[in-house]
Amino acid sequence: MRYLPALILDALLVLVFAAIGRASHSEDPAGFLLTAWPFLVALLVGHALAALLPGRPRRPWSVAWGAVVWIVTVAGGMLLRVASGDTAEAPFIIVATLTLGAFLVGWRALTALLRRRRIAASEADQPA
Repeated sequence: MRYLPALILDALLVLVFAAIGRASHSEDPAGFLLTAWPFLVALLVGHALAALLPGRPRRPWSVAWGAVVWIVTVAGGMLLRVASGDTAEAPFIIVATLTLGAFLVGWRALTALLRRRRIAASEADQPA
C-alpha cells in the first residue's frame, strides 16, 4: 500500500482546491464536494494510469508520477464536469490547471528537493 499516502495527500489537495474555489466565488463552502467529485474520480484514474504505464516511475511521490496524475486529473475532471452538465469555462480551466499543477506536482518537487539536499548533506558529512 505504498501508493496510499500519495493518493490520500492528492485527494486532500483536490478538496482544498475545490473549497478555495467555492470560497473565492462566495459560494456555499459546504458544497465543495459538488465541485471536487469530478476531479477526485479523475485523480483515481490518474493514479491507476500512472501505475500501469510502461516504463512508469515506480514511486507515487516522484515528479513524473505527479505529472501523469496532474494531467489526467485536470483533463478527466473537466470532461466529467461537462458530461454532468456543469461548465468548464476557459478561466476555470486555466486556474484549475495551474492550481492542481502546483498542488499535485508541487509537493513532489519539494519532496525531491529536500531529499536531494538531505543526501548531499549526509555525503558532505562522510570523511573523504
